[in-house]
Amino acid sequence: MEKIKLGIVGAGGISRDRHIPAFQKLQDKVVLYGIQDIEELRAKDLALKNNIEHVFTNYHDMFQEVDAVLVATPNKFHAEITIAALEAGCHVLCEKPMAITTAECEAMIEAASKAGKVLSIAYHYRFMREAQAAKVVIQQGEIGLPYVGRVQALRRRKVPGWGLFTNKDLQGGGGLIDYGCHLLDLALWLMGDPEPIEISGTTYNYISKGHEQVNQWGKFDSTTFDVDDHATGYIKFANGASLLLETSWAANIRGDANTLSLSGTDGGLDLWPFTLNKAKYGMLLNSEAEWIPGDETPDVQQAENFVDSCLGYSEPLVKPYEALKVSKIIEAIYKSSESGKSIHLDLKEREIT
Repeated sequence: MEKIKLGIVGAGGISRDRHIPAFQKLQDKVVLYGIQDIEELRAKDLALKNNIEHVFTNYHDMFQEVDAVLVATPNKFHAEITIAALEAGCHVLCEKPMAITTAECEAMIEAASKAGKVLSIAYHYRFMREAQAAKVVIQQGEIGLPYVGRVQALRRRKVPGWGLFTNKDLQGGGGLIDYGCHLLDLALWLMGDPEPIEISGTTYNYISKGHEQVNQWGKFDSTTFDVDDHATGYIKFANGASLLLETSWAANIRGDANTLSLSGTDGGLDLWPFTLNKAKYGMLLNSEAEWIPGDETPDVQQAENFVDSCLGYSEPLVKPYEALKVSKIIEAIYKSSESGKSIHLDLKEREIT
């Protein structure tokens, strides 16, 4: 059987803990060929621990020897490295978010089109068994047209105290672009990829700028904290639907919460726990799933979808133009918070105004 030679750019925690273990379970389809990181010793250590034969100091050199690339770097470098890989003839799985700006996302899509290569973004929430079940239920018409979505991606006190997550220049933002993007993408996918036309939002960082820090995920410097730790957004779509979004790394709430709820013309659903909500037979019925097939973690499914897409057996579940839409909304929320005004999207020109 043909195997894909995969190169990895970025030897951080996301490669170590999610992607490498997932791809290692697909050894009949993929070979972990090489790894590159700006910290060569870190790359060598990760390669040694995972039997990855080649370590590169320059990712351009690695692109000449592999078929596909995982880009797992700070957000600032997603577009640059992805475009270089595509131009070198490699398929690309890029970590979320797609990029910091809409313009960068569009450049990535153009490069993939010119190269004729697969480009997918690692929004792994789509591969969760609850998400897959919800997609089937919606496609079968159980809830009709989804017209209101509610998303909460909330952490009470979990600002990442490691890596570069709080570096605005390298990441583009905080909790919204890092964590909220997951459930935003999932909601858009389940709602049928509607076209956003107006976005308003507000971002905050009161908690993380405070002097007395209580944080479950390590220490960070509150005096230099300049990204969002709490954000809200309201999105209106061209088809009349709307979405309410709230996300946080740090907030004075009772506890963490992952919530995705959709209201449709014929019914509604909640993802966690998976519940179908209907008005039927003169009653209000809530049907909770007793069992849903699939694995608890979606990492292997994401990796296999990418490899199968590279081999021509499948199509990417996450299309680049869909990931572009997520980044466009996030960019608009940041601009709305900064300006204090709603942001309107020109559908014809596809630009933020």
